[in-house]
Amino acid sequence: RLIDRVLQTSLLEGKRMALKSDELDINTMAEDVASTFALKVEEKGGSIVTRLNAENARVSGDEVHLTNVLFNLMENAVKYSSEDRPLQLIVTTENKHSNLIVTIADNGIGIKKENLRKIFSKFYRVHSGNKHDVKGFGLGLAYVKNIVQLHNGHIHAESEFGKGTKFIITLPTI
Repeated sequence: RLIDRVLQTSLLEGKRMALKSDELDINTMAEDVASTFALKVEEKGGSIVTRLNAENARVSGDEVHLTNVLFNLMENAVKYSSEDRPLQLIVTTENKHSNLIVTIADNGIGIKKENLRKIFSKFYRVHSGNKHDVKGFGLGLAYVKNIVQLHNGHIHAESEFGKGTKFIITLPTI
């Protein structure tokens, strides 16, 4: 899996990877990915909520890679959940002008401000203190950012240390 991610990231940075361009419904994709995480979230005593309010959730893109984006962000929410409280994962969609806004928010451990600006850098990992069970190589968010940008979109994160993190993706709609 690591080798695959390194190769994908390398190809994306070199712009040699050809993305498919299909008409996709992000509401459907988000619901499908959220349902795959429902059991993991419930095992942590938490809940996952989808508020898919976008009336136009159609985008042109590569289904595999955009699914991976949603999967990666939800997986991070589970991995970096707080042991002090049940995980609350909220996935929303809405339209703003001619864009689709996808938000994945959690009440996890959060990210310190000094680390927040670096999280999309390849191989960067935020030190997670005493949480030694978190596995990874710092490629997931770099991959996510590359995929979003290759779909003419933008991603940014907002976080408060100890309270949670919110990832906001903006994609052009069809």
